[in-house]
This record gives sequence, C-alpha cells and structure tokens, in this order.
Amino acid sequence: MRIDKYLWCIRIFKTRSIATAACKKGQVKIDGKNLKPSKEVFGDELILVRKNQINYQIKVLDLPESRVGAKLVDLYRKDVTPKEAFEKTELLKFAKDYYRKKGAGRPTKKDRRDIDNYQDDTTEEI
Repeated sequence: MRIDKYLWCIRIFKTRSIATAACKKGQVKIDGKNLKPSKEVFGDELILVRKNQINYQIKVLDLPESRVGAKLVDLYRKDVTPKEAFEKTELLKFAKDYYRKKGAGRPTKKDRRDIDNYQDDTTEEI
C-alpha cells in the first residue's frame, strides 16, 4: 500500500491530497529518509510524521483494505510517540501567552474608541 494512502486510511490526515503534500514536503520519513507519496509500506515499519509541530512515531501493525473507522485505527497502527513531544507543545503555548497578553500592546479599535470617548468626557467638564 502507498504511504499517502496508508496515512489517510489510518486517519493521520483528513484527505489523501493532504497526505501526499506532506510526503512531498518531507514531513513523512522512514528510517530518516524523505519519502515519495508512492513509497510502499510494509508491516513492522516505523513512520515519522511531522504534524502540528509534533513528530509522531507510528509503527505499522497491519495494512487496511480501505479507510477505517476511528475505533478500528488501533488495529493497524501503534502510536509510539514519546510524551516529551507533546510536552513541548504545551511549553510553546505558555511562551506565546507570555509575550502577548490580552489587552497589552497596541490598542484595538474598541480600545481606541473608549480612550477617545473618555478624553471627550473629561474635556467637557472643564
């Protein structure tokens, strides 16, 4: 079975064209080598897939005939991704929040209008 079709069948990617594009971009690897979408997949191979800034490691258990339901996916693959990969994304979320807190930085249009209205109210009292 082709690698792009396999990744689509086990629901790693939503469409087969997205799986094909990921292969062409070098986001799918076996043994550290970039793959073409037409590369054949066999059992007991370890596939590395980079998706959403996480390097997933997927072990091929069996090849499905066609796209399978979400409950049956674990019959055809085993996710051996280390937990550290998921922890890194949590740290990235905290880092983004640190740099740009809501309400900090340049005022939004609403903030600008509120400031202008406040200034207009204070000048009328004088």
